[in-house]
Amino acid sequence: MHIRPIAALAALCLLGAAPLAQAADMPTDPQIAHIAYTAGALDVDMGRLAISKSKNKDVLDFAESMVRDHEAVNVQALDLVKKLNVTPEDNATSKALTDATAAERAKLEKLDGAAFDKAYVDNEVAYHKQVNGALETLLIPSAQNAELKSLLETGLKIFQGHEQHAETVAAGLK
Repeated sequence: MHIRPIAALAALCLLGAAPLAQAADMPTDPQIAHIAYTAGALDVDMGRLAISKSKNKDVLDFAESMVRDHEAVNVQALDLVKKLNVTPEDNATSKALTDATAAERAKLEKLDGAAFDKAYVDNEVAYHKQVNGALETLLIPSAQNAELKSLLETGLKIFQGHEQHAETVAAGLK
């Protein structure tokens, strides 16, 4: 990945699924930055859980790519907020995303084998669909900084690739 796409993805990754619907109408750039970082960190955590529990090569490969990509994106996101002199601002969406992910993680921790693999990958498909939707309808339109907006748009393309990868893995598990 290139630096611009990674920074864009980092900003994208910080969106949640259902929690996004609870977000304020137009989040500020500092709130968007916090949402993006939080979402990325949470997906890294879920990827690590999958790596520790799964024995399925496709699931493991997917989880490893999520950890690798989201960690790289979060580094780029931090670099971007420093460059823009923006302090990420905690917000209701970030908190709701954290809570929803904690609940999903608790469910996944109780599963093993094929049941875990299916639940993890299905969650990743849903997560990426929601992130992509949030980018298109909320985060990109709300971003005021042109560089942030451009990175979010580039990130959307990358995240659509993650969604397709998750769907491919999910189809192989059925």
